[in-house]
Amino acid sequence: MSEDHMEYLIGEDDQSPNHPKRQYGSCTELKQRITYTWKNIDVFGEMPTQTSVFRNALNKMKVCVGLRDKAPTPRKHLIKNISGIANSGEILAVMGSSGAGKTTLLNTLAFRTPVGIQLSQTAERAFNGMEIGFEELSAHCAYVEQQDLFISSLTAREHLIFQAMLRMPKTIPYHQKVKKVDEVLAELSLVKCKNTKIGNPGQSKGLSGGEKKRLAFASESLTDPSLLFCDEPTSGLDSFMAHSVLQVLKRLATKGKTIILTIHQPSSELFALFDKLLLMAEGRVAFLGTPGEASNFFSQLSTPCPSNYNPADFYVQQLAVVPGNEQDSRENIRKICDTFASSDYAKELHKAISTCNKGDHNVVGHFKNQIYEYRATWWTQFCAILWRSWLNVLKEPFLVRVRLLQTVMVSSLIGLIFFGQELNQDGVMNINGALFLFLTNMTFQNLFAVINVFCAELPIFLRESRSRLYSTDTYFLGKTLAELPLFLLVPFIFTSIAYPMIGLRPTWTSYLLALALVTLVANVSTSAGYLISCASSSTSMALSVGPPIIIPFLLFGGFFLNSGSVPEYFKWLSYISWFRYGNEGLLINQWKDVADGEIACLRANTTCPRSGRVILETLNFDANDFQFDFLGLILLIIGFRIFAYLALVIRARN
Repeated sequence: MSEDHMEYLIGEDDQSPNHPKRQYGSCTELKQRITYTWKNIDVFGEMPTQTSVFRNALNKMKVCVGLRDKAPTPRKHLIKNISGIANSGEILAVMGSSGAGKTTLLNTLAFRTPVGIQLSQTAERAFNGMEIGFEELSAHCAYVEQQDLFISSLTAREHLIFQAMLRMPKTIPYHQKVKKVDEVLAELSLVKCKNTKIGNPGQSKGLSGGEKKRLAFASESLTDPSLLFCDEPTSGLDSFMAHSVLQVLKRLATKGKTIILTIHQPSSELFALFDKLLLMAEGRVAFLGTPGEASNFFSQLSTPCPSNYNPADFYVQQLAVVPGNEQDSRENIRKICDTFASSDYAKELHKAISTCNKGDHNVVGHFKNQIYEYRATWWTQFCAILWRSWLNVLKEPFLVRVRLLQTVMVSSLIGLIFFGQELNQDGVMNINGALFLFLTNMTFQNLFAVINVFCAELPIFLRESRSRLYSTDTYFLGKTLAELPLFLLVPFIFTSIAYPMIGLRPTWTSYLLALALVTLVANVSTSAGYLISCASSSTSMALSVGPPIIIPFLLFGGFFLNSGSVPEYFKWLSYISWFRYGNEGLLINQWKDVADGEIACLRANTTCPRSGRVILETLNFDANDFQFDFLGLILLIIGFRIFAYLALVIRARN
C-alpha cells in the first residue's frame, strides 16, 4: 500500500487534537482502508439454571400434548444497544471488568456468535458504510484468539509455510509464499526462533509465550488483513512480553490496519499504546473515545483519575461491581453509562457512524466481489495437510521407536511361547490360539495408537476449518494417509517374526496371504479407532468407549464362541466383526491344504482331527469363503472410514 493510500485526511476546521470529529474521522476520506461501524447491537443469551431447565422441559411436554401454548425461553440481555466505530490505522481497546461483555461484543463483531446466543434483528455491521455479512468480513479480517493452538512438533517457519500454502491466494507461486513467510518472520522479530519447535508447555520445550503470540499474529499477517480482532492478546504474558506483543500490533496499525482488541487490565505502558478506548460495564458502553477524552469525561463526573495512577486500573475499578456493594456499584455504572449516552462524545460518535453510512459505495464495492471461498485448491490443501501430518510423525521418533520395539517384543514373545508347533492334536489347538493372538494384538495395538489422533487435534482442526483453511475431506485424507506407512510396517514386522517361529505353513504363498490378512485387520482396527476418535469429544472419552466396543466383536471371532452358535439376533453383529473375517481367513490359509494323515494323533480315545478340512468344519468355517473374508475386511475399512469422516463433518458443522 502506497504512502498516499496511508494518509488519513481531516478537514482544516477540525485540527484540534481533542475534537471528537478529528478522532472519529469520516469514512469518505479513507482510501483503500476499512472503517468498521456497528449500530444497535443487542445480544441475548439463555439462562440455563437447574430450575429453568426442568421447567422448560416440563413446558415442552405440555406443549406437545396441547395443555398450554409455547412460552418463550427466559433470556439474559448480554449486550445492550451498543454502537461504535473503529478506524483504520488505530487500535481500539475494549476494556471493562470481568463479565462486562467484552468477549461477547468482540465475537459478535466478528460474526462468531456461539450456539445459544441471539443477536437482535436491528443490528447493523458495516465496512466503510456498506452493510456486510459473515462472508465479506471473513474475506478481509483475521481473528487472533486468546488461546494459542499449534502443532507442537513443527518449527515456527514450518508452521508459517503451512499457513501460507492455505491462506495465500492460489495464484501466488510457492516460492513467493515462502518469501512472504521469511518477510513476516523478520517483521515480527521471529527470525532467531524460526527453526525452534513450537513445543507444548509441560511436555516439551519450545517457544516462549510471547513468541507464540507473535507467531499467532504472523499466521494472520500472511494475507495482510485489513481488520484484525484480538481476544486478550496479553493474557498469560509478563509485562515485557505483553509490551512486545502490543508493539507488534502498533506497527500493524501504522500500516493502515484496523485493530480491535479486548484487554482486561493493561499496564500504564500498554495503555499509552491505545488510540481509542471502548469502556464497557454490565453490557453497556460507558465511554468510547481517545484516552485523553476519557480522562476529561471522568473529570466531568467528579471522579478524576488520580495523578501517577494507572488509568486502566482506575477505569476498571469505576466500572466494576463490588462484592457486598452491588446495588451502589450498579447505580454508579448506570449513572456513568447514561451520562455518556447523552454527552457530546456520544453525539459525535453517532454522527461519525451516520456519515460513514452515507459514504460512496463505489469506493468499497470491491468487497462484495471477493467471494468467501477456500484460497487454496483441493490438491494444495491435501498436500499441505499430508506434509504437516508426515512431519508430525517424523518428529516424534521416540513414539515410533517405542511402537516398533513393542511390535518386535510381542511378536518374539508369541513366537517363543508357541515355538516349533507340530501337526498333532495339541499343535492344532496351539496354532489356532496363536493365530487368534495375531488378531487381538493387531487390534489393540493399532486401535489405541490412533484413538487420540483426532481428539488431540480437534481444537486445531475446528479453528482452522472455521477459518476456511481447508475442507474436512482433505484434512481426513491427509491425516490418515500420513500414518499409513507405519500401519503397513507394524503388521509386516509382527508377521515376519512370529510366523516362522511358530512353524505355520512353510510356503511363500501361505506367508504372503497371512501377511495380507494381518495387514487388513490392522487397518480395520485403525479405521475403527479413527471412528471412535472422530465421534468422541475428548481423549478420555475415546479411551473409555474403546474397550466396550471391541469386546463384542472379539466374542464373535469364532475362537470363544463357535460361529455356528451365534444367536440369530446377533448374526448381524458377527458380520461386522473383523475378528471373524480375520480368524476365518487365517485358519483357512493354515488348514485348507492339510490332507488326511498329516495330523498325528499321539493319544488314543482323544479328539483328533484327521485333516485340515475337519478342523474348519468343526469351527463352522468354509474354505470357499476365503475370498469373502478379504472382501469383508476391505469393506469394513471403507465403511469405518466413511463413518469416521461423517462424524468429523458433523463435529465441524456443530
